[in-house]
Parts: sequence; structure tokens; C-alpha cells
Amino acid sequence: MNTRSLQHFLALADCLHFGRASEACHISISALSRNIRQLEETLDVTLFNRDNRTVTLTPAGRKFQSYAREATTQWNVMRHTLANDSGQLYGEISMYCSVTASYSILFERLNRLRDDYPGIEIKLHTGDPEHAIARVAAGKEDLSIAAHPGALPRGVLFKPITVSPLLFIGPLPLSKLSAPAPEAAAPHQARLSPLPPRSAQQWAEVPMILAEDGISRKRIDAWFREHQVKPRIYAQVAGNEAIVSMVSLGLGVGVVPQIVLAHSPMADRIQVLAVEPQLEPYHVGLFTLKRHLKNPLVQAFWALE
Repeated sequence: MNTRSLQHFLALADCLHFGRASEACHISISALSRNIRQLEETLDVTLFNRDNRTVTLTPAGRKFQSYAREATTQWNVMRHTLANDSGQLYGEISMYCSVTASYSILFERLNRLRDDYPGIEIKLHTGDPEHAIARVAAGKEDLSIAAHPGALPRGVLFKPITVSPLLFIGPLPLSKLSAPAPEAAAPHQARLSPLPPRSAQQWAEVPMILAEDGISRKRIDAWFREHQVKPRIYAQVAGNEAIVSMVSLGLGVGVVPQIVLAHSPMADRIQVLAVEPQLEPYHVGLFTLKRHLKNPLVQAFWALE
């Protein structure tokens, strides 16, 4: 067995799709399938259940997944320990964050990483930030960028980077738009005036566009409970960017972190609502497992300022 076999196994275990896993590993689907089959023959177990439509891990596959992650981490630590005399770090680390975080936070850090450690490569996955901490805790990623939820899984560390207020946002009034609003949006915007609402009754009449779950949803739900408001939820969406887009069309009032609004192409069609009391802000930063800091590559990225 070699580390390449483990990497191929982990790629397939993470995405459960031969096509995407083969692309990530830069090999053909047939070569990946052959390597997985050889690994199963070596272990004398079935690691994946597969048919024409789905790929799933077997119980043995889930056990081996934990071993494979730990083994590849230890291999990287040992390889860099032995090569320490060269003064250079080489290898790959995986990271997860939202698309917004990739250019608002990660971009500058990647520039500094490239200057200081040109031999380190980042394998970046983007998606819903609500999954960021869980992916690190499960060992699927070395690092992630997200907002601190208030409590962390055991063994997960947090390094703060920035604070982003959590804002109530509404559509810009039709009279202030530099370009005509879509015809479909105008009736909705008319029903939203005036903003912000001043009473619990007014809040109960406002269509709300909220995240399906996660930190912002928990905080706005608590805010409504405190003010004895039963919100009228127009839409529940995944992703803050989608909330900004729907609010810009005049479909309702939303709640998003300032960092998302600041980088949205729809920002000029949005107004920030002066709502009191304000929601607790996002404390955004890096997450990793404590044991991952034994890896010199992870430690190098973690230490960037």
C-alpha cells in the first residue's frame, strides 16, 4: 500500500462520485476504479457499495476512511520532519470556505502563503459556510473559514480574523434606484414601504427572506422571540448571496453578514435597515483540529497574519 492509494480512496470517499474523484486525482475513471479495486483486494474487504447510479461507503469503508486520513496526515508530518534541513515546505493542504470568503479573506492569505511558502498548495473546496466546522471536525478538511457558532466540537481550534456585523437589509426605494427595477419587483417593493418596521405588528406583516438554518437563522429567530414577533417567512434559502439577490428584487427583508453585502454585485440595490437592538455580529476566522497543527503545512498557514 502507498499514500497515493490512500489519496485516491479519500477522494472517492469524500465526493462518492467516480467522475469527480478522478478529476480531483487527475487520473481516468478506469484507473481510479482499478486502484480502488486493488485496495479492496489488499484489505480483503469491500470499501464501497456501487451500482450504476450511486456510490456509498460500507461500514468497513467508514472505518478505513478514519485510518486513511490519519495515515496521510502522519505521512506528511514525517516527510516534512525528515526534509526539515532544506528549510522548505512542500505539499498540499485542504481548505473549505464560502465563495465570499474565498475572495474577501482567503485571497490575501494565499498571496502571503505563496510568497513565504511557494511549495505549499491549497486544495480549496467552496460551499455553504454552515458546513465548514463540521468538515474540519470530521477530518475532511485541514482548515476552514467560517463564523464562530458560540461552541465548538471537541478538538477544534479557532483563530479570529475579522468581525462582521449581522445586518437587516431591505430593497432600495424605487425612487433611489439608478436603473429601473424589474416590473415584477415594483409591487413587492411598494408593499414593503416604509422600512424599517417600527412595531411588532408591522414586523409580522413584512415578508422575510431567511437562511434555512445556521448561525444567522438562530440569531434572527431569537430576536423575533424576544420581540414577540411571529415572522411572515416568504422564503428560506441556502446561502447568503441568494438572500441579497432576493431582497434586491423587492421580495422581502433579509439578514446577512456585512462581509457578504460588501462584496455583492447587488449592493447598490440594497439598503441597510437601522434596526435596534442590533444582532450579535459574526466573529469570522480559521478553524482546524488541534492535531492538524502538528502538520508543518497547516501550522504555516495558521501562523499567517
